[in-house]
Amino acid sequence: MDLKNERREYKRSTLSREKLCIDPFDQFRVWIDDVAESSMSDPTAMVLATSDSKGRNSQRTVLMKEFSSTGLVFYTNLKSKKAQDLEVNKQVSVLFPWYELDRQVQIKGFTEMLDKSEVEKYFKSRPKMSQISAWVSKQSSILKSKSLLEDRFQEIQNHFLNREIDLPDFWGGIRIIPDEFEFWQGGERRLHDRFVYKKNKDGWLISRLSP
Repeated sequence: MDLKNERREYKRSTLSREKLCIDPFDQFRVWIDDVAESSMSDPTAMVLATSDSKGRNSQRTVLMKEFSSTGLVFYTNLKSKKAQDLEVNKQVSVLFPWYELDRQVQIKGFTEMLDKSEVEKYFKSRPKMSQISAWVSKQSSILKSKSLLEDRFQEIQNHFLNREIDLPDFWGGIRIIPDEFEFWQGGERRLHDRFVYKKNKDGWLISRLSP
């Protein structure tokens, strides 16, 4: 593959100030609905960026499980690398890369933990196999072999064979409370449309950014 010549034109749509909602949560809802109506896989997948105590950045894909005016919610093992990062630096950035629509949304903000009651309600709604997986994986720790993971899964499955699966005490939910949204729409001749919403004391300030 000749990487220097790997490119395409973005012709699917444009974005103007007149098209934007006043509230970024409303604008995000419009775009997430467009994604849901498309044939795109994993429409709620977002790339979560965190930083540790030394300023080293980490990124990984997580699934957004809730979106409202209070923020974006995802769930994770609380002993994972991302959770450890959030203990020392609650500032995060997430990116929704909707390539098939020539769109992406970047959201910045800070995080807070969900109440146990909220976490338990969601955990009980998960498929049983997903509940078991939450118990099995010591997320981000070194694993000597996949067979050990499979054996652990079988062990946990047998343990909860004829009873309700408890919420692990090391598993929880995290809410991202945004203070900045950026909406990007690919444009022809690389003249992309970019608009940023920044939170201030009066609400949200909307600005167009150079591509």
